[in-house]
Amino acid sequence: MVSLKINKKVRQLNPKEKLLWSIAFPGFGQLLNGKYLKGIIFILLEFIINVQSNFNKIIYLSFNGEIKKAIHHTEYQWLMFYPCVYFFAIWDAYKDAGGAKGPYSFLPFVLCACFVTVGLIYSERVKLFGFTLGTVWFPILCVIPGVVIGILLKKVLRNG
Repeated sequence: MVSLKINKKVRQLNPKEKLLWSIAFPGFGQLLNGKYLKGIIFILLEFIINVQSNFNKIIYLSFNGEIKKAIHHTEYQWLMFYPCVYFFAIWDAYKDAGGAKGPYSFLPFVLCACFVTVGLIYSERVKLFGFTLGTVWFPILCVIPGVVIGILLKKVLRNG
């Protein structure tokens, strides 16, 4: 009886709140949606990819301005999986919570995953104002065109 009350309360949370929890940590939105198996799978994938790619280490190094060290420690074969898992988990939690309605609502999430992955591939070579942004900052900037193009493409396809 207690678990039923908890599940009803959890399901009443705002879809945007679940989206934000998924941004914070993939799998949390699924747990809030009551999709426990999916949530645990996303959390495990997050953990495995994070450890295998040295993601926490490269985040730490990047935040401390040690971009060359961050690039050196990046395990690209693992880190390239991260954007797809990350953005799919965000979209999935948002969709299951009642957000992302309408045709093509997935496009901003898919294009973010694509742009961030491509950004990661080129992150060693891209410079902004003479500075290499590296494997954290450049892929983060690639979210912007992913969202913008995804929203524009969604609008074009819905109207066409």
